[in-house]
Amino acid sequence: MNIYIGNLSQNITEDNLRVLFSDFGDVENVKVIKDRFSGRIKGYGFIEMPNNSEADQAIKALNGSNIGGNIIKVNPADSGGKRKKKRPFRRRND
Repeated sequence: MNIYIGNLSQNITEDNLRVLFSDFGDVENVKVIKDRFSGRIKGYGFIEMPNNSEADQAIKALNGSNIGGNIIKVNPADSGGKRKKKRPFRRRND
């Protein structure tokens, strides 16, 4: 299961998140999203856990907890397939 973690502090590392989530089970992948130009953390990241029941336990236990001075949000990640397609831009005839 892919898990979204939001409201991360600027000094959090992928290793910190791996240790935090490994208390609940096997962690397959950790990705903290950074700004391409400045290299600063954007405040969110993703964790991938192969076992869904362990991932659910981690979500329930860690959502709303204080990590690095911030109250984090932990939710199942959206697969991105639910978004509607944008209509193409059409110029009005005036």
